[in-house]
Amino acid sequence: MSDVIEKLKQAVIDGDAEAVYKFSAEAIESGAAPLEILEMGISEGAKIVGEQFERMDIFLTELMLSGEAMMAGLDVVLPHIQAGDVPRRGKIVVGTVRGDIHEIGKNILKSLFVANGFEVSDIGVDVPTSKFVEEAEKIGADVIAISALMTSTIGGQKDVIDYLEQTGNRNKFIIMVGGGPTNQDWADEIGADGFAETAPEAVRVATQLIEKRRG
Repeated sequence: MSDVIEKLKQAVIDGDAEAVYKFSAEAIESGAAPLEILEMGISEGAKIVGEQFERMDIFLTELMLSGEAMMAGLDVVLPHIQAGDVPRRGKIVVGTVRGDIHEIGKNILKSLFVANGFEVSDIGVDVPTSKFVEEAEKIGADVIAISALMTSTIGGQKDVIDYLEQTGNRNKFIIMVGGGPTNQDWADEIGADGFAETAPEAVRVATQLIEKRRG
């Protein structure tokens, strides 16, 4: 079983969508837990690809291929999670800020939130500031999770918080930030409620923040 998940991880790194689909299906058929497939196979592979891209060991084309491969795996795995008896933990809006078209991290985050019982509204990439808030209002979200993958775009995370403060709605939502150039100091500086370096950590932080708010 672990051998299949290791092959799945490597297929994500290689950007081989056909192989990712194949190994995801094999892992499901072998009885591996969907969450394990996501975290140890798809997510781990994507994490390595992201690190390679940051070091400029690979180019944007390779990054995009891996992203497409990862989505092929999610198409196989997510239905098995959604079909399970997973308790609803909360509602989350996820998106990447205006000017930023990176979606691999966001997609991994979405998949893990779904896997852990959250209802997720994915509003995509290059998202205008107001759309984060409009969607959160629409679905009655507990959390707005804002991704930024470039130093030049992380200001968009602060823009969402500023917008909420200006409209008197800051306390209605838990704001989480993440992405390559972000860190805890940045989250503290802009007044975010939570920061996570990885998608699995983001799930834990969101769970804790929601539980704390609900008392």
